[in-house]
Amino acid sequence: MSYCDYIPMMKEPNRSLHQNYHDNHYGFPINDDNELFGRLIMEINQAGLSWETILKKEENLRKAYDNFDVKKVAAYDGNDRERLLNDAGIIRNKLKVNAAIENAKTFLLLQRKYGSFEKWLEHHHPKTKGEWVKLFKKTFRFTGGEIVNEFLMSIGYLPGAHSPSCPAHRTILETNPMWAKQQ
Repeated sequence: MSYCDYIPMMKEPNRSLHQNYHDNHYGFPINDDNELFGRLIMEINQAGLSWETILKKEENLRKAYDNFDVKKVAAYDGNDRERLLNDAGIIRNKLKVNAAIENAKTFLLLQRKYGSFEKWLEHHHPKTKGEWVKLFKKTFRFTGGEIVNEFLMSIGYLPGAHSPSCPAHRTILETNPMWAKQQ
């Protein structure tokens, strides 16, 4: 069952939470590196948990990670790591916290080399899911197959975020997502 089909069966307030993400964010292209970084943090934090947990914690994650400001997160030190590990509003997993900080540093390197993280993605497009997973595992921390797949679907680089009959799918097609450019 697709996310599109599952949401109408949910009960409130969870349904509204998922509906907002589904209708306005999931699969829509993101052109801002900080927001791309934030989506990657969210996907990494979801590992082993429900997406609903992450949606409920998004505001806290955004606040804890300085609104997903890549430069600020890349400069985090041991005190920031401790602050994050003691923040009950986010996922307090040492591997995930360390991955966010180290991946921010990698984002900065890619921005210097390519002009932006978005341009790095464009440089490597198109790739199969398997090729993307291999590239992300080589480049970033805590990025397994499911994390990479969901991240790339959620930002419009891989197809499958919505069923073709979903109104959001049609809206996304109007934005000319990267996955549609390879067809």
